[in-house]
Amino acid sequence: MRKAIQMPDQATSSPYYSPAVRAGDFVFVSGQGPWDRKSGMFVEGPLEQQTEITLENVKAVLEAANASMDDVVQVHVHLRDINDFDRFNLVYTRYFSDPKPARITVGSDTGNILVEIDVIAYTGP
Repeated sequence: MRKAIQMPDQATSSPYYSPAVRAGDFVFVSGQGPWDRKSGMFVEGPLEQQTEITLENVKAVLEAANASMDDVVQVHVHLRDINDFDRFNLVYTRYFSDPKPARITVGSDTGNILVEIDVIAYTGP
């Protein structure tokens, strides 16, 4: 059974996708970026700041689904500039305990943002 997860404090919602979907013991979080959830505006700034805001948004969506960063088993990262990989990792490693989730990081055309992240969490027994 699938259940959409909604964000009560988010300024806007999309008619095209859910912030997350719970399917059994899994939570699939849609791509999150560096936006202010209350205003709906993207936050401009250096990669480190955008990464922190993005991961805080991931964390908030997981919490709305009664999950946490410790439940994350897979992470997909899109960097506008793959050469920022080391700078990204400095922030990323603060958000995940060991064992770190499986991950893929790719260079992508992310438009005006520097990073986008989606995750899969497992909340089962």
